[in-house]
Amino acid sequence: MHKAAFIDRDGVINIDHGYLYLPEHFDFIDGVFAACRHLQALGYLLIIVTNQSGIARGYYSEHQFALLTSWMKQQFADEGIKIDAVYYCPHHAEKGLAPYNIDCECRKPKAGMLQQAIRDYAINPQQSLMLGDKSSDMQAASAARIGRKILVLSGQELTPEQQQTADEIWPSLAAAIIQVKE
Repeated sequence: MHKAAFIDRDGVINIDHGYLYLPEHFDFIDGVFAACRHLQALGYLLIIVTNQSGIARGYYSEHQFALLTSWMKQQFADEGIKIDAVYYCPHHAEKGLAPYNIDCECRKPKAGMLQQAIRDYAINPQQSLMLGDKSSDMQAASAARIGRKILVLSGQELTPEQQQTADEIWPSLAAAIIQVKE
């Protein structure tokens, strides 16, 4: 069994500019590469799990998302980091256009993306981490029985109720270098 660091994309890896699909608008948050390199050195698989309702809303296509994802993974590879997998949800039940307007099991706060990765990569969820910037990330991690739920602020303010969904709160993903030793 493997352990994984499940990482949300927008607001954790990159600044959340909203409905991002072009590399020239993708700004990595400071310290992301060092944090991911550290997690990888500790034996964590690096798995990105991201809601992408911009696809459902028709703002960009799955192909455009795939191109951006390939570009992003290459940036990590250039830094000596392997992103093991990227799981995404293109759906939105209320605001999506056909065929994406469904109430799926993959959109966080549901756990479908994490559960699929757990099956695909033989991951032990209890030894794994979820790093996200929203309570929906923490709820998905709880539903998938992820052992350590970490809310990363990355410059945003969260209500006390949102903060209570996490086991830990970090200022950014870069805190992984200090906070994760195993």
